[in-house]
Amino acid sequence: MPYYRSIGELPRKRHTQFRQPDGSLYTEELMGQEGFSSDSSLLYHRYAPTAIVAAEEFTPLAVTRVPNLPLKPRHLRTHKLDGTGADPILGRRYLLANDDVRIAYVLADRPSPLFRDATGDHCLYVEAGTLRVESTFGVLDAVPGDYVIIPTSTVHRLVPTGDTPIRLLAVEASGHIGPPKRYLSVRGQFLEHSPYCERDVRGPDTPLLVDGTDVEVLVRHRRGWTRHVYANHPFDVVGWDGHLYPWAFSIHDFEPITGRIHQPPPVHQTFAGPNFVICSFVPRKVDYHPDAIPVPYHHHNVDSDEMLFYTGGNYEARRGSGIEQGSISLHPSGFTHGPQPGAAERAIGVDFFDELAVMVDTFRPLDLCDAAAECEDDGYAWTWARRP
Repeated sequence: MPYYRSIGELPRKRHTQFRQPDGSLYTEELMGQEGFSSDSSLLYHRYAPTAIVAAEEFTPLAVTRVPNLPLKPRHLRTHKLDGTGADPILGRRYLLANDDVRIAYVLADRPSPLFRDATGDHCLYVEAGTLRVESTFGVLDAVPGDYVIIPTSTVHRLVPTGDTPIRLLAVEASGHIGPPKRYLSVRGQFLEHSPYCERDVRGPDTPLLVDGTDVEVLVRHRRGWTRHVYANHPFDVVGWDGHLYPWAFSIHDFEPITGRIHQPPPVHQTFAGPNFVICSFVPRKVDYHPDAIPVPYHHHNVDSDEMLFYTGGNYEARRGSGIEQGSISLHPSGFTHGPQPGAAERAIGVDFFDELAVMVDTFRPLDLCDAAAECEDDGYAWTWARRP
């Protein structure tokens, strides 16, 4: 995250003696990306974060990936995956994946186990319900419309709060997720043309001090999964500072960029990941040239697959296609896609779109995972051939 935060108790100088009330040293931990060459934070633990007493292989539910064959656009109805008794991490239903990113959906009503993903950052989008993210950095609360970025290797757990289950779209990267570089200065400040800025970003505010011994943490790493048992609870950090921490940003704080004629998807970009981007489509004034056609033109993205998660309002370009709340469309490279029949004519003269959607564009093809078969609308690919 491109700005500095300081939380809790810290010594005046880094890498110097910092003592607990009983005179013993706090244990300093540097958590950093790209070795020692990129963003990092310094955390101060009451106990050694290296003290494990057991480690054993852990086997989660297997996820099968199959190519998008035959090649065609897909429509997935995530609300058909409803269930009870799931947690927000192990209960995820994987829909689409490639070697750069995994996209999952979950309806969860119970806390997750403690978890560390050593393979990449997570971007969680809260569709419904409320969520508390507990981590070594403290507590971060999330509400509908929030994106939550959890950095690689952060020990955390996800706790549904409130009276209803949470609905989450999870984008799991094989690498790091952050603001696009074009939004940032050389020193990491959001620039004036960025559609959001530091004032819109939230991070943990206070340390989360939890006592406990023999605490289990599930770890996904590059060779599989392991269950570690820590001698002491990992949430023992009395203070930290730096640029690397979980953070949240509301889609409702994304300021849309509009123009006289239709603007291309890069104006909606919110985050960048390894070989993929995440975009936000929000309520906005639309094209105001007197001859403008506000809906997208037909387009063939020859280098990318496009996934769109519909999470509110009315998406004008898809009217009549069966798209609904919680729908996911997949428009793959190798297929020209665009508005449904009649959408362009209907949009002429419209000056405002009330829509909310999250888009993930990948630069390698997305495979279909197990849960996709359970919720696919088999008729979607043929909707362009219907008369308006």
